[in-house]
Amino acid sequence: MAQQHLEPTDPTARAVTGDALAGYLRAQATEFLRALRLHRETGAASAAQESVDAARALRRSARRISGSLHTFRPLLDADWSEEIRPELAWLSGTLGLEHAYEARLERLLLALHRLSGSTSLPSQATSEAPQDRGNLTVGAAKAGALLDRQLTLARTRAHSTALQALGSARFHAVADKVAVLASEVPLTPAAPGTDLRPPAAAAEERLTDAVAALPLVTAGHPYNAEALVHGLSPDPAPHPQDGPWHQVRLLLRLHRYAREVLCGQGAPVDVRLLAAGQALNRHRDASEAAAAAASAARTPRIAPATAYALGVLHADQRHEVEAARFAFQQAWQKQRVEAV
Repeated sequence: MAQQHLEPTDPTARAVTGDALAGYLRAQATEFLRALRLHRETGAASAAQESVDAARALRRSARRISGSLHTFRPLLDADWSEEIRPELAWLSGTLGLEHAYEARLERLLLALHRLSGSTSLPSQATSEAPQDRGNLTVGAAKAGALLDRQLTLARTRAHSTALQALGSARFHAVADKVAVLASEVPLTPAAPGTDLRPPAAAAEERLTDAVAALPLVTAGHPYNAEALVHGLSPDPAPHPQDGPWHQVRLLLRLHRYAREVLCGQGAPVDVRLLAAGQALNRHRDASEAAAAAASAARTPRIAPATAYALGVLHADQRHEVEAARFAFQQAWQKQRVEAV
């Protein structure tokens, strides 16, 4: 069981009751309201760094509240919890789309820049690029421009969607519920004296089981040919290998949040879990970037050199996926060895 890995010096080895959960949720709700106030003061439509930071803080608090409601749901009022949790997930996802598209475009343009060996970013290059670097450099300019158009349009739409969401009655209902949560947590009558370690251990066990089902042996190889088989196929469905890894990333996040509840806000971060989480974030980013390159390659009537550059870019990002899987494998195995 997951609890067997806990050492006596581990803060999670001490009994922690539902009162700690209430304190954690109140703190996260307060952070949510503080971020919302900052976002309104800086202007919802502002591109200032303060507004970006406020939106990120809103997402961070929303994720932690939602994750804690999921892990410790037996200790909370069931109707209230099931009503607010999907709304928090909707808010976090909506606010994160604009940043995701921006980061994806930057990642792909930098990769094209690296692969082409050009002296300017692909989106800044011209069709008069030197021919001696081959078709990739020629195609990289148009590939970069195509990705810039597609992802900038997607980012603009995501920005508009976020603004509409923040002004909607649905968001105001969520904000009202979080405001109430900041002062009153709807625990069950037995929750204040209930030990939080069993549900936290169950979250860790779900993570451990999901990791055990991953093909870590394949992830240990430098090249996974299966990762490229479906990349440029007409089927726009997500890559068949990526789903379990994305699920592990979500379960790792829930485990980290559960540890925050048990150990307290000021407790040191487990650097092994942090490294594993960073590897999974890289995995997600590379996977989504590869999908964006494949989608762009399906654009009708693009030049062969452009399609070639996008194909090389797709393969490069799938290699990044494999590198991230290997990094996770190393971090996770180290974490399990040191925890025994």
